Amino acid sequence: MHSLYILSAIFLWSSLGIVVRLSGIDVHILIFYSVIVSLIVQGIILSRKNYRKEFPGIKLLKYPLILGVASLMNTFTYFYAFKHTTIANAVLTHYTAPVIVAFLAPLFLKEATTKRIVASIIIASTGLWIMLNGFTFKEGQAIGIISGLISGFTYAAVVIILRIHAKNFNPLVLVFLSNAVIAILLAPFVREFPAKALWSFLVMGIVHSTIAPILYFKGIRFVTANRTAVLGYLEPVIAIIFGIIFLSESPGKGSIIGGLLIIFSGYLTLRVEK
Repeated sequence: MHSLYILSAIFLWSSLGIVVRLSGIDVHILIFYSVIVSLIVQGIILSRKNYRKEFPGIKLLKYPLILGVASLMNTFTYFYAFKHTTIANAVLTHYTAPVIVAFLAPLFLKEATTKRIVASIIIASTGLWIMLNGFTFKEGQAIGIISGLISGFTYAAVVIILRIHAKNFNPLVLVFLSNAVIAILLAPFVREFPAKALWSFLVMGIVHSTIAPILYFKGIRFVTANRTAVLGYLEPVIAIIFGIIFLSESPGKGSIIGGLLIIFSGYLTLRVEK
């Protein structure tokens, strides 16, 4: 059941590339205003009395601060990759994160790595390599590919941080505080409000920055970091499908075969939890 929360969040996040590409505005402006929308929505919910006691003490505020910084780095580089390369290239490079998490989890989290989890990671990684077989560094896309790889490293950091500290916070409160940090960090760099992109701010603020993180945080409190990371491999598959539907970016046979392997690895992970 807890894995379903994570899978639901992954499905919603898979549409990010479409929104980023269609918004037509700079990445930092898109992130800032979508976070503002999410803060308004979350603030309304948190104003209810039963949530007020969920806010942490001053000593614990350093963890949402660290998470906010890591999340901003992750989001910015990921969105930048969407802007400067294909949806497939962006999500595939971003999802080097599960492999990084698999190596870091035993060190930072003292989590046991089961044979089934290792097998899932190997299968999913094989799927990614097959998809990357047709990976070409076309002119102008190198910066997008590099950004995708950086987002993979920062996403791994986010997963580790969440796994360590998520149990100490209410999911909605943690999302709110993390978004507040992002808004504060970006505010000095925003000088305009592009009204034409209002729809993208609303979609991202409500769906991607509020609903999806809450579902994800609810799941990650009870699902191991390795398992969470492997489930995350489903996002490239869904994102590529969205790219086909909305942007006419047709993947090759390698993407299809690799995607099937990734889906199978996610199935193995669900079997482990069951």
